[in-house]
Amino acid sequence: MSNVAVIDIGKTNAKLAVVDTVEMREIGVLTRPNAVRPGPPYPHYDIEGHWAFLLDSLATLHSEHGIDAISVTAHGASIVLLDADGGLACPMLDYEHDGPDTLADAYDAIRPPFADTGSPRLPMGLNVGAQVHWLLETQDGLRDRIAQVVTYPQFWSGRLTGNYACEYTSLGCHTDLWLPREGRYSALVPALGLTGRMAPLARASDVAGTLLPEIAARTGLPEDTPVHSGIHDSNASLLPHLISTEAPFSVASTGTWVISMAVGSVAPPLDATRDTLMNVNAHGEATPSARFMGGREYELAKGETTPPSADDIDTVLKRGLFLLPSLEPGSGPFQRRRGGWSDPAMTPGQKGAALSFYLALMTATCLDLIGADGPTIVEGPFARNQPFHDMLGAATGRPVSTAASATGTSIGAALLARPDAPVPALTVTDAPTDPRWRTYAQAWSRAVARNPEPAASA
Repeated sequence: MSNVAVIDIGKTNAKLAVVDTVEMREIGVLTRPNAVRPGPPYPHYDIEGHWAFLLDSLATLHSEHGIDAISVTAHGASIVLLDADGGLACPMLDYEHDGPDTLADAYDAIRPPFADTGSPRLPMGLNVGAQVHWLLETQDGLRDRIAQVVTYPQFWSGRLTGNYACEYTSLGCHTDLWLPREGRYSALVPALGLTGRMAPLARASDVAGTLLPEIAARTGLPEDTPVHSGIHDSNASLLPHLISTEAPFSVASTGTWVISMAVGSVAPPLDATRDTLMNVNAHGEATPSARFMGGREYELAKGETTPPSADDIDTVLKRGLFLLPSLEPGSGPFQRRRGGWSDPAMTPGQKGAALSFYLALMTATCLDLIGADGPTIVEGPFARNQPFHDMLGAATGRPVSTAASATGTSIGAALLARPDAPVPALTVTDAPTDPRWRTYAQAWSRAVARNPEPAASA
């Protein structure tokens, strides 16, 4: 079993990648935007569009490379409600829809406390329990239509095999439905009337089954192709390092969300108001985590920036030019703050440097909140951003490592099917020796502390 096809549904893009698990690299990739359909009845994901894309992509990439197994990874904060025929009981709600906020008081009256779930109270539909509560209260007949509740990666493995499940890493992603330290469902499941409707529990690496005959015929893959249950995407990034790295260490999984996870360190009490949470890793273990929408903030700011030159970086360090939090104030360690450039007259190159530094310092803040220790391993798009690495090392005082793969999600998901495969080597970057980097990080923290009110517009 050498080539593993990975279904990778991110918040921004849907992807099918073929991972060669001998060399542990992607050898074929096809993508489509994960565009949200506006409704009616509410903003929802294009499930059928993804399904058609995935079937076509499996056929194409199997003909080009050969596929021996299939694995799945998908974004968190998502769940699928199925009817008795295995179809959608309702369209799959986009977690950024603000509908659940209209019933926030009623939901807050039934949700379990943060101390039990490690799941902070988040806006919109970022708590899966809030999504389900809102749907049950607003969609006529839904309560009677629900036959099975499945976590998102397991929806895709289930659609391929006919065997649906709920899995620990997705249940542990601020759903309010799970008790990470106890490894069981919370009191919210019966409160929502879901007792007996949650799909069977599975581990991420479990084989959900083999391909349904009609799927095999449609794609050209053999019917006996194994399909592994699947994993929450940030935990897919963490998995290679759980296998290969000695604790303590931390992983910063970057993309639309930057999610920091600490392994083997002593976590301080988590602060629900700063978007810290208790995730569950692929081994079923509680994992202190913190997050912010770094990729979204990068997209919001990048139109004003250009890649920084050495002179731009020097000027930003010398003059203490900052980007202050937050550009996306609905989440992260500085929620409800509307941030921006400390000096809007910065040049585009200077803004480019300040943006990379901002993303690094927000990541460092998240790592500090969860008591991270040891090296920090950066996964995803920010792994290619050297100013980000340098500032992250300066701010934490610890080495920063990157994997050879540009994204850890596909590699991590492939390891579910081939756990004995080689893990990509890490490249270690030491923190800059120039003291101005550390001085800048400290000055940014002071500026944040004294500027709780909105800064200049970004």
